[in-house]
Amino acid sequence: MRSFEELLAEAQSADVTGWGFDWLSDRASEERPPWGYGQLLAQRLSTATAALDIDTGGGELLDEAPVLPPRMAATEAFGPNLIHARRRLAPRGVAVVEADAAHLPYANGSFDLVSSRHPVRPEWSEIARVLIPGGTYFAQHVGPASAIELTEYFLGPQPETGTGRHPDSEVRDAESAGLIVEKLRISRSRMEFHDIGTIVWILRKCPWWVPDFTVEAHLPRLRELDAQLRRGEPFVAHSTRHLIVARKPD
Repeated sequence: MRSFEELLAEAQSADVTGWGFDWLSDRASEERPPWGYGQLLAQRLSTATAALDIDTGGGELLDEAPVLPPRMAATEAFGPNLIHARRRLAPRGVAVVEADAAHLPYANGSFDLVSSRHPVRPEWSEIARVLIPGGTYFAQHVGPASAIELTEYFLGPQPETGTGRHPDSEVRDAESAGLIVEKLRISRSRMEFHDIGTIVWILRKCPWWVPDFTVEAHLPRLRELDAQLRRGEPFVAHSTRHLIVARKPD
């Protein structure tokens, strides 16, 4: 394994824009939820007429779909991701718009399919508004206390852990917006990190796990963790995800 300083320098300079995780290949791993969201989304896109992907990141997942509907749109609010998404998806005729989920720039009843993988926060009233009657929202959301082990390693025990992003509350909110939740599946998956660079990189990629994270502020804990990793003991955390399928009544 390379030195502590070399691993930190590499992780601090690496690109973290977009929503791809190839940088972690062979250095970290995460079990995937059993339902295979990407494949299921591709199937739905292949039969849709007009679809919208919210918080598309760099457009990585959408671009994996072999067939896109005749009208395909996507939104992204984070500037660096928006650049990647437009570059990646423009050749496929996808209109990528800068917008957050709370203010979708589309008319009522614009889409028969709305999708999102890991939205910042689902805005159910907007989702319901842009769906046609009978249209479907198909998404994979981040669940409560995802990667809490990483958060608490650096910040200590967190109050009210696991109360946010709870699938039960999201079902209630979706139903309050007039949607019918037809399916809800929940998964908790193991993640392993094998060198200190992967820890620094993922905390830059997902800054909400340890807000205001810097190497300098957490250097002692990083050194302790580096020693553990060099003994061959991976850092283990768990991601939580839920698949949700909701329909707008006819």
